[in-house]
Amino acid sequence: MTDFATETFQAIQHTERERFIASHPQSMALARSAQQHYLFGVPLHWMRDWPSPATLFVAHAQGASLTCADGVRYADFCLGDTGAMFGHSPAPLAQAIARQAERGLTCMLPATNAAAAGELLANTFGLPMWQMALSASDANRFVLRWARAITGRPQLLVFDGCYHGAVDDTLVDMDPMTGHTLPRSSVLGQVHNHAAFTRVVPFNDLDALEAALKQGDVACLLAEPALTNFGLVPPEPGYWEQARALCHQHGALFVCDETHTISTALGGYARAHGLEPDFMVVGKAVAGGLPCAVYGFTQAMAERMAQAKNAAPEGHSGIGTTLAGNALTLAALQASLEHLHTAANYAHMLGLATVLEKGLSERIAAAGQPWTVTRLGARMELQFMPKTPRNAQDVRDHAQGELEELTHLYMLNRGVLLTPFHSMMLVSPATTLGDVARLLSVFDDLLAALRAHPGPQAPARASRSS
Repeated sequence: MTDFATETFQAIQHTERERFIASHPQSMALARSAQQHYLFGVPLHWMRDWPSPATLFVAHAQGASLTCADGVRYADFCLGDTGAMFGHSPAPLAQAIARQAERGLTCMLPATNAAAAGELLANTFGLPMWQMALSASDANRFVLRWARAITGRPQLLVFDGCYHGAVDDTLVDMDPMTGHTLPRSSVLGQVHNHAAFTRVVPFNDLDALEAALKQGDVACLLAEPALTNFGLVPPEPGYWEQARALCHQHGALFVCDETHTISTALGGYARAHGLEPDFMVVGKAVAGGLPCAVYGFTQAMAERMAQAKNAAPEGHSGIGTTLAGNALTLAALQASLEHLHTAANYAHMLGLATVLEKGLSERIAAAGQPWTVTRLGARMELQFMPKTPRNAQDVRDHAQGELEELTHLYMLNRGVLLTPFHSMMLVSPATTLGDVARLLSVFDDLLAALRAHPGPQAPARASRSS
């Protein structure tokens, strides 16, 4: 790490904060006003996690651009942290929602397009059977109940640094010294010992995975194909082929959470790479950003699920919510699968993402910075470390929180929006070559401002402060 004057770095931070305050009077005023009725001044407290003096208040979002209350237009590479992966309010989606709104919102009964939407799900993601939920958190929670019910096993297995939404069982950490599971200290209101029923292993470590599985009590491995929320950590070549075989050998189900990795290719990472999961969860972008998630499963799983449900007494299963599968969401899902999840959209996204990755990598090399760019389809991370991380501990050891926050604020002040929790950039079908050029130009300015120094070392900060 090169020596960079703390005073200089702090001066840049101060200048950028003052620039935001001066150019965003309406957002500053709205932030003060919202304090009267919202905890921390925002409808969801994650919204305060941006590294700006106040949260940016949005007036309009369309395609790959966003306009704030002060009339500033941004090239949006955050895209609702994947929720708007296909762009903000695509016309086919908006039209489908408007049409359905006139015909009914929710009835707790299937709409007439349910069968058609189910067929589209099967054709897009490659699994025959499906159920709906309102969020990936819910879908993951429901799948864990199914997995434990049909296997009769209590244990869940996840990767260190994983993110599967607000699922209590997954909000645990791994002690790097002992490998034991620990309750996550940041989780509020915790009374149940989920660490007793969840094992955590490092990603890309087959020996640790086998050791956790061979005890014979793991119901399922719940995993993203690549870690996406603790910095982007891709699987090593051949990892999933062997990991999948280990799950099968030891009788554990494989649940693939594709909520963030559907950026990889049409149908997601699992389909593109032949992972053949027992269950798949897709949320956020699956219905174009409307609150919706789905979980799919094989015919063999469906038979075991039906057997478990039929053998249980009548009453609430702990699976499902009243609004899941409502008519409005189903209409949005069908429109998204027909018009957004297309080969043409992915061709545009992947092609432009390649241009962005190349542009960032060339600039990093020319500046002599010890940074890297890791890409997964239409999504990539600017990582302030010399090489792509192999696991979550690599991120902890090398991440530079202060430099990351400065990067976000510097780009935001120049009309480019990155994901606030980490330096993620996502390319949508609405993103243009001009948007990419704008980001690269601002990145040039940032490199010049830093005078080819990476900034002070700082500990990694959690991807979600919730």
